[in-house]
Amino acid sequence: MSSQPIIARLKNLNIVRKVVYTIVGIFSYPRLVWVNKFRIEGIENLKTLPRNNVLFVSNHQTYFADVIAFLHIFCASKWGRYKNTLGVPYYLLNPFTNVYFVSAAETMQANWVSRFFALAGAITVRRTWVEKDKKEVRKGLDPSDTRKILRALDTSWVITFPQGTTKAYAPGRKGTALVIKQTKPIVVPVVISGFWRAFDKKGLRFKKKGSLLTVRFKEPMEIDYDDTTENILEKVMDAIEQSKTYMLKGAHHRERLGIKN
Repeated sequence: MSSQPIIARLKNLNIVRKVVYTIVGIFSYPRLVWVNKFRIEGIENLKTLPRNNVLFVSNHQTYFADVIAFLHIFCASKWGRYKNTLGVPYYLLNPFTNVYFVSAAETMQANWVSRFFALAGAITVRRTWVEKDKKEVRKGLDPSDTRKILRALDTSWVITFPQGTTKAYAPGRKGTALVIKQTKPIVVPVVISGFWRAFDKKGLRFKKKGSLLTVRFKEPMEIDYDDTTENILEKVMDAIEQSKTYMLKGAHHRERLGIKN
C-alpha cells in the first residue's frame, strides 16, 4: 500500500506539522547558524503580508536546505523577530506552519528522510520535463498539480522554485506564471546564495563549513495579471536574478550569489 495518501492526510494536521517543524528545526539550526554564517536581508518585507495567497518565488540551490532556511525565517518573523539573524530559536516551541512548498514528487518519495520532511507541507508535483539524451523533454503540465497549488494559496503561503532544478540560470517553467495569472497572489521574489557551497545537492551533507548563507527577500512584485504567461515568467526570472540579463553579467554576479562557473 502506498504511503502517499497517509502522508497527504498527515501533513494537513497542524499538530503533525508543528512536531515535524520542531524536529527538523532542532537538527538544522546548528547547521545553518553555528557551522555556517546565516544572514537574512529584506525581512521587513514580510511584516505586512496577509496569511494567505502569498507566493514566494526563489532560485534553487539544494533540495532541502533552501526550504528549511525559509521555514526558520518565517517562524522567527511570526514571533516578531524582523532582524538579519535568526537569534535564539525559541520560535520552535510553537512554529508557524501556515506554509507549503512545491517539490518534485520523486524527490519527496526518495527515502524516509524526504518522506518525513514532506509532512512539513510539501506540495508534490510531477516534473513537467525529463532529461533524455542530456536534453530536456517537456511532458506538459499536469492540471491536478496546479490545483494543489491553488488550494494551498487559498489558505496559506506557498514557496515555489520556478526553475524546478538546482542548476543556476536554468529556464523557468510556465506553470509558475499560470498559477500567478489564475490566483493573482502577492508575489515575493527571493534570492538565496551560498547554499550550494555549504551543502551537497540534497542539502543534507556539508561540503564547506563556515560558508556565508544569504536569503534576500525583495519587495512584492508589481504584476499585470492580464499579461501573457511568457512576460510574467520573464519578470519573475529577472526578479530572482536567474534571467539571461543576470547570466550575462558574468563572473562577478555568479560569485556574489555563490554560483559555480
